[in-house]
This record gives sequence, C-alpha cells and structure tokens, in this order.
Amino acid sequence: MSDVTAINQLVEKHNALKQEIAKIIVGQEKVIDQILLSIYTGGHSLLIGVPGLAKTLMVNTIAQTLGLDFKRIQFTPDLMPSDILGSEILDQNRNFKFIKGPVFANIILADEINRTPPKTQAALLEAMQERAVTIAGQRYKLELPYFVLATQNPIEQEGTYPLPEAQLDRFMFAIELKYPSVEEEVRVVKTTTNDEFPKVEALFNAQEILEIQHLVRRIPVPDNVVEYAVNLVNSTRPVLSSASDFVKQYIDWGAGPRASQNLILGAKAHAAVHGKFSPDMEDVRAVAMGILRHRIIKNYKAEAEGISEEDIITKLL
Repeated sequence: MSDVTAINQLVEKHNALKQEIAKIIVGQEKVIDQILLSIYTGGHSLLIGVPGLAKTLMVNTIAQTLGLDFKRIQFTPDLMPSDILGSEILDQNRNFKFIKGPVFANIILADEINRTPPKTQAALLEAMQERAVTIAGQRYKLELPYFVLATQNPIEQEGTYPLPEAQLDRFMFAIELKYPSVEEEVRVVKTTTNDEFPKVEALFNAQEILEIQHLVRRIPVPDNVVEYAVNLVNSTRPVLSSASDFVKQYIDWGAGPRASQNLILGAKAHAAVHGKFSPDMEDVRAVAMGILRHRIIKNYKAEAEGISEEDIITKLL
C-alpha cells in the first residue's frame, strides 16, 4: 500500500475513532485530538485538570477503541518503584521468579503522578524513554506500542512532589482540561444519570498503531518548516543573544531540542489526520501550545504580573 493511500485511510479511521470516543466522552475534542496525535507519534501525554473532568474515563475509552491493553496506577505517597515495575519472588522450588507489575501494558494511566515521591516517579522514566525496565540487573522489554498518559491535579499542591523538568520533558504534550460548557455539561448529566452504558468498538489493533507511527515518521517535511520549528523553540531561550526583551524579561529557562523534535513529529501527525501529505507552518502552530507549555519555566516577574505560559507562547507564535 502506498503512503498516499495509507494517509487517506488514516483520515477515515481517525474520524471514525473520534465518533466512537464521542459515544462516551462529551466534548473535550481538542484534548482527545492531542492524545491521539501523541499516540500516532509514539509520544506520552500529561493531562492537567481538576477532579471530575473524566480524565480516567477518557483514557480508558481511548484504550478500548484502539484495542490496546490498559492498566491504571493510582500514585500515592507510599507507592514504591516495585509496585509499578514488579518484583522477584522465591517460588516453591526456591528459584527467583519475576512477577510483572502494572507497567507491562500498552497504555499506562499514571493517575495523579505528582502524589508520589521522586524515587517512584523516576521508575517510570526508563520505561517512558527506553520502552524497557531494569529489575535486579535484568532488562525487560515492554510490549509496543507503549504510552504513558499521566494525570495531575493543578489545585491541591499540599503533599505533592512536582515533576522534575527532566521527567516533564519526556512528555510530548501537556494537555490542559477545561470545564465543559453548559450545553456539554447538560449532555454529560443526561447520559450519565440513566441506566444505559454505551459500548465502544475497537477500531484499531496494536500492529496497526505501530504501522501508523512508521507512516507518520516517513512523511517528508520541507526545510523551511523544520527551520520555523527550531526558530520557534530557540525564541523561548533567554540565554541566547538573539532572544527578545519580552523573553528575557519573563522566562528563566526555555525549551530544549526535544521540543523541536516533538514539534515536527506533532506537525507530521496533525497534517496526516487532516489528509495532507506534508506539514506546513500551520501544522507546527497547531501543536505548539501543548508541546511548549510544560517546557518553559517563567520567572517571578511573570508570576507577579499574572502572565501564564500560554500568554508567552501565544506572543511568540
């Protein structure tokens, strides 16, 4: 099958997938789009939103429609790395036997990831980056495709451990969930307070998702689009002599090279699901907010003046 045919098929299946998800999830289209783009590119996503916005239900529904194995890990202050990765036990014959932890699945929902200490957060790092885990000196490969979708509550900061920058950078997208509109909330209440539970069909399987990931990587990108993405990321770095006064005034640290890579991958996937055979600058701009939001560290001046990361990115765009 040619790549042109494959992209046309992807557009059809992507739209069908969104309709299937909409049977259970009302609204939140932009959020679902970004999660699906990260899945088509093999990236991880961090969902930031107050409790009750159906984050867990959304991830569970997406896993079902993609036909993938799904595990949920509730992060708590007493969670140990072995609770995630698994551990070795002595069997009846006095031999060590490895019991796999919940990290061995296609989609991992790391619920309230900032509730657990850095030691346990770090246990996910190798899995996210290497798609493998090392336990007692033995390396175990994880089954592909593999995604971590983590959630974080932005309100309650007491008793939480903020994710270190190195780990935040491993997430392709940081996606903010907003409250639903009144019309959407009316639909949510109507559909969740009766005795009917809609079922969703699996429209993909693991092999098809891996093929989509390879397809996205094969999409050609014009040099001017790559340069635009790199220049956009460079414009967030206050240490460069070319940085604008605005950036020097409000940003402590800018985004690293992983942001440039993710902008291009995200733009390729965004172009593909819209039936385009090559991304342009519009595709880069479409994914920029979710990719840059968590990679910019603003300073006290920005904090004091109420300037958010979104305001900074919007101005740079």
